[in-house]
Amino acid sequence: MPSYPIKTESSNRTLRILIVEDEAIVALDIKARLQILGYTVIGVASNGIAAIEIALQQSPDLILMDIMLEGDLDGIDTARAINDENSIPVIYITAYADDETLKRAKITEPFGYIIKPFEDRELSLTIEMALYKHKAESSIKESRRWLETTFNSIGDAVITTNQHGTIKSANKTAAIMLGYSEKELCTKNFNTEINMVDCSTLNPLNLLIDFKKKSEKTISIDNIALKTKLKFIPVSVNISRIKDRNTLMGTVVVMRDISQIKESEMALKNSLKQLRRAFDETVSSLAIMSEKRDPYTSGHQERVAELATRIAAKLRLPVEQINCVRIAGLLHDIGKISIPAEILSKPTRLTDLEMNLVKIHPEAGYEILKGISFPWPVAKIVLQHHERLNGTGYPKGLTKNFILPESKIIAVADVVEAMSSHRPYRPALGFTKAIAEIVKGRGIVYDADVVDACISIIEHETFSFAQ
Repeated sequence: MPSYPIKTESSNRTLRILIVEDEAIVALDIKARLQILGYTVIGVASNGIAAIEIALQQSPDLILMDIMLEGDLDGIDTARAINDENSIPVIYITAYADDETLKRAKITEPFGYIIKPFEDRELSLTIEMALYKHKAESSIKESRRWLETTFNSIGDAVITTNQHGTIKSANKTAAIMLGYSEKELCTKNFNTEINMVDCSTLNPLNLLIDFKKKSEKTISIDNIALKTKLKFIPVSVNISRIKDRNTLMGTVVVMRDISQIKESEMALKNSLKQLRRAFDETVSSLAIMSEKRDPYTSGHQERVAELATRIAAKLRLPVEQINCVRIAGLLHDIGKISIPAEILSKPTRLTDLEMNLVKIHPEAGYEILKGISFPWPVAKIVLQHHERLNGTGYPKGLTKNFILPESKIIAVADVVEAMSSHRPYRPALGFTKAIAEIVKGRGIVYDADVVDACISIIEHETFSFAQ
């Protein structure tokens, strides 16, 4: 054997060894051999008590322990006592190798076993192997501690099972969620003991059995609930396979309690409903306020909004766009607030000057609404609801391509409602004349698709403003 010192990678120092041997001559012989091999002997103990004291005070890198020692403690008892306090690799040196002694020695998990007499090379190799094994085991134990701490610190419930569904491990979150201790969980079968149900139907689910039939390595499942002893817990679940080559070893199930998320979603939905209700009430209040100026056309904006909404739905517009049409319809004449009441309620036809005053109401409505943060271009729709495809409308004289589609819908609904309803200067003309008017202007002043949809609603869906 070479006579240079063996050093650890972590400390880069000569290895320190404690000798526990009750025969003084043998102890001196071993010490001499170790020093020749390059090791440092930190002490020699002749009994178990002395060995424990030196080991705990000086923490040697390795202990050479004779099994048969004088006193109340033999080498095996001494090794057990030392390992209860400190992780130090022990190599047993003994002249005895009977089965009972070996059986007792194995319990203490020694890192080597040398039968007297032995050669220097055998001693050196046993020491090197013991140190290598101890280093590897220490690394594994450290990794295991990190993993165990991490495993139990995870906020999600983590459960591992074997290929038959028997639970092999579960973290603290899983134990708390399921209402068992971690030890109790490891005696149960996931397929039979863990109850999962569909949130919509409450039908039982066999997650692992169904997962086995799939080809995916990992799946995610939502809209399910864990049924515990006391309650249902909404969870999201991830299931992954554990494989060794092509053999399924088991699965990892991760369950996340999404109760708070569900509660937050419900609270948000309720909040949105309240905001929507407040929004609708505000719009209705604005509409009512504008109609107070013109009692003879009370309900006009509401009826226009009703017909315009039906037209938008008939045209299969998106839901939000239909809602936009409804809101704009309710507010399309809000600018009439700026017009003198005597003009709005005049029982005879208006003069040109009075008509010009009336024609400013789209711009007045735009000025009122433009500062409100609607999710749709309501102010611009109100501004354009009297524009016509051929440019004969007001206030800007816009043509087809520059008029918003919602404004084209309200334009037709406005004409139909106005002609069908009573006015101070004339009686109601009815749907027949209203339809004749929009048919005459179809594709010229009114959008053709909007006109067709409006006629279909009135003639084939028995529409009535009285509804």
